[in-house]
Amino acid sequence: MPLFQTNTQSHEPASPLRGVGRLYISVSNLSKTYENGKVRALNDVNFSVDEGEIFGLIGPDGAGKTSIFRILTTLLIPDSGKASVLGYDVVKDFRKIRNEIGYMPGRFSLYPDLSVAENLNFYARLFGTTIEANYHLIRDIYVQIEPFKKRKAGQLSGGMKQKLALCCALIHKPKVLFLDEPTTGIDPVSRKELWEMLRKLKDEGICIFVSTPYMDEAVKCDRIALIQQGVILKTETPEAIVKQYDKPIFAVGADNTYQLLKVLEQYPNRLNSYAFGEFAHLVTNGNEDELSDFLEKKGLKDITINRIKASIEDCFIDLSIRNFST
Repeated sequence: MPLFQTNTQSHEPASPLRGVGRLYISVSNLSKTYENGKVRALNDVNFSVDEGEIFGLIGPDGAGKTSIFRILTTLLIPDSGKASVLGYDVVKDFRKIRNEIGYMPGRFSLYPDLSVAENLNFYARLFGTTIEANYHLIRDIYVQIEPFKKRKAGQLSGGMKQKLALCCALIHKPKVLFLDEPTTGIDPVSRKELWEMLRKLKDEGICIFVSTPYMDEAVKCDRIALIQQGVILKTETPEAIVKQYDKPIFAVGADNTYQLLKVLEQYPNRLNSYAFGEFAHLVTNGNEDELSDFLEKKGLKDITINRIKASIEDCFIDLSIRNFST
């Protein structure tokens, strides 16, 4: 079933923000709980998204990203706080919002028994338009799935399902496009193609609100909000967040990474340490020579120590510790 239906003959007035360089999404003191208040999904969330932005909501699974998406797309009512999309209140003006947005949820939600072409035509008719009217928006993606246009959607690969879902979300040229973890479960090439497509959509004037658990994708957004346990840790440009990181951080390698991580926990000048790919990242007030001597005395070999610039993931870990350590 489709996520929601819209009135193709609607005569609602135009969005109050259309054509005006103002906020497209506003969230103020938003909170949400589940299981009769036992599980807190969102805790006093605040952020805003401007016209023409690619805005990323970055955080691990269970951080509260999908709850925010469902509230902003009028599928879930918050416990408290306010939120608006294109100047419309998400509770009072839900019908108006649904006519103006496109939404691609994290889970495939198209009709699996309809073909690629049938799904796309259905969504175009649902919004009172045609594939031809906005073909320029989906052309770069559709040409990749067109050879399978007669295949049932449920029989497509994961990457092809995502591309079809994106085409259906774009077919009516929404003012705001909501993409909940669109790159989860797809191959690296498809991830790259999707982000290239989002840049082109931004050039078409579409505001894009996207979530991802992949920290490396944060740099592809104009601004990001880092979220953990339902709390917004920081909202800024990726560059500004990295620039504000003010602690010495080193990438440390050795012949035995597991042993290295254990030994670093004993380092007297350690502020924090954690695995990062094939290396350990160490936040410390110590110096390289002192650290090298310490590791050698602990029996480690092939030691490499390099001071590095913090990544978004390093910043996320640091902000999480500041907010949740007791």
